[in-house]
Amino acid sequence: MKKDLVKVIVGSQNPVKINAVKAVMIELYPESIIACEGLHAPSQVADQPMTEDETRIGAINRVNFCKEQVEADFYVAMEGGVDCFEYGPATFAYVVIANQEGRSIGRSANLPLPKVIYQALIAGEELGHVMDRLFNTKNIKQQGGAIGLLTNGHASRESCYIEALTLAMAPVLHEELY
Repeated sequence: MKKDLVKVIVGSQNPVKINAVKAVMIELYPESIIACEGLHAPSQVADQPMTEDETRIGAINRVNFCKEQVEADFYVAMEGGVDCFEYGPATFAYVVIANQEGRSIGRSANLPLPKVIYQALIAGEELGHVMDRLFNTKNIKQQGGAIGLLTNGHASRESCYIEALTLAMAPVLHEELY
């Protein structure tokens, strides 16, 4: 029996993002062969988005760019951002999944940020660079991320992406209800 091929383009070349997308697609489409590849896709927002809106727009822009470049079954993008809420600063990610029928937008949980980290971000640094400096790591954003460091490895950037992507797939899996 021949398996269907599902082609997925991820709006990033970051292996954490690509691996998260591939894991979700393999789980949701076990009878298919998943071809998942990353594409450098500009977000057209700041390297470190500092609001929910800017973060969401960055993910949408990445998906739109991918759709213009390559034909695929799915286009997926994730954009990590930061905002200061009434309870304090936090980091999170927006995820966008698009196919020929439309798109779905989801969001990860918040990771509370220490004030020292948030102040560095306000000063213009990127979260990954701040974390590398504070924890003496190298390129943590392509590994466990701030999430891995601040939870002592109990969660990771990839695990948060997987959860957000899985939830954002609900409209795709049950389009007749949406």
